Amino acid sequence: MTTDVSSAHGTRVLGRTARVPKYYRIKQQILEISAALRPGAPMPAERLLATRFDTSRTTVRQALQELVGEGRLDRIQGKGTFVARPKLYRSLRLTSHTEDMRAQGLDPASQMLGIGHVPADAKLAALLGVGVGGKVLRIERLRLASGEPMAIETTHLSARRFPDLRGQLDTYTSLYAALTRVYGVQLAEAEETIETSLATPREAQLLATDVGLPMLLLSRHSRDAEGRPVEWVRSVYRGSRYKFVAALMRPRE
Repeated sequence: MTTDVSSAHGTRVLGRTARVPKYYRIKQQILEISAALRPGAPMPAERLLATRFDTSRTTVRQALQELVGEGRLDRIQGKGTFVARPKLYRSLRLTSHTEDMRAQGLDPASQMLGIGHVPADAKLAALLGVGVGGKVLRIERLRLASGEPMAIETTHLSARRFPDLRGQLDTYTSLYAALTRVYGVQLAEAEETIETSLATPREAQLLATDVGLPMLLLSRHSRDAEGRPVEWVRSVYRGSRYKFVAALMRPRE
């Protein structure tokens, strides 16, 4: 039987020693520091960590970036790096941002980033059941939870099917409420895909994070009870602050 032997500089596996990069050793030491702090507490600055571990700031930065990517630390643009707080969850059900945040005792809010009509390309036309070049209402909002930016959500709907929806949003803060009360439309089913992406400069600025950090990219195609397409939504979530929860059931034989 072969026994694995670990050391500060490597791990011996099957008679050979796998070299452990320096940044990885620093990463483990930083993790020990964070474990002694409360969630949301600020981490020491890069230069202090570099001095403490007698290494370069580049090595420290690499270790911090990996911990942020893993969700163990959280980096807020212009403020620094903090011990990660418990992640918010979003159920993989046909619920709204407002419903999900209130279920966790948080105050949901939205900031309008842009609203206007765009011509449907072939993809949007197929998703929304409109002709190519048809008018589509595009709504882009910054989603917040108790004042913290969480996601950038871009919604597309048929302007012909929902006339004056743009004006209705001045009355109804909830898009789903406007669809139900004004147009008599309720969402019944949706197909949602989840992918990963890296924060663009604009996304990083809006979500108060760093360019290139992991994001969660969601695409949702919703239909009403009659199977007619209602919306197509593209959302970018801060990967370090979100997790998704789904209830799974084994199909009956």
